[in-house]
Amino acid sequence: MNFVRKPVKDKVTGVSFADDPAALRTFAQPTCAALIWRRRTPPDMQSWLNQLDPKVLPSGRVILPPSAVKTTVEQLCDISGMPNGTERAWLQDDIASLADIFCELMNANFLRLRLDVVTTNACRKFHTDAVTARLVCTYRGTGTQYGTSTDGKDPALVFTVQTGAPILLRGTLWPERPSSGVVHRSPPIEGTSESRLVLVLDPVENPETEA
Repeated sequence: MNFVRKPVKDKVTGVSFADDPAALRTFAQPTCAALIWRRRTPPDMQSWLNQLDPKVLPSGRVILPPSAVKTTVEQLCDISGMPNGTERAWLQDDIASLADIFCELMNANFLRLRLDVVTTNACRKFHTDAVTARLVCTYRGTGTQYGTSTDGKDPALVFTVQTGAPILLRGTLWPERPSSGVVHRSPPIEGTSESRLVLVLDPVENPETEA
């Protein structure tokens, strides 16, 4: 699985960067509130994703073990009508790989997987999620935006994650305190022709108690 490295110069206290999966362990450090794996989708794959009709982009929400992710994503792609081929296989494999990496990092046996096709200002307000931790990867469209806020106001400086680059975010249920002040949002795109394909992964301790 080949990726093009994208240099990132954004500097926000509490936000770290990784160049490969092994470096994602930095997320466990006390001073790391968010971690960006600075990679970029291969240009041919990105071009294919960008040219697809939004109607065939997969969407769905499910709780499952990482071993079931690839098959489940294949089913969601079938349901949406996403064309078969090398590009779709790459997408399915990449999502399954991220699920494996995230579950190992979080020591989780299950996760909540969400694929969203976004065309509005979903989650446009800066916030911290009510989860232990979350992985977000925007495969198409503008990536997640983030910054620092300690007074409840929007960040003075707003940064945008590169498309295809996963960001790991600590939530309000992360046991360590105090809060770093790192907040994030989905980019406001309502009124534009943009459509986004976003993967969200949350660790799940007990799937029987999850809604």
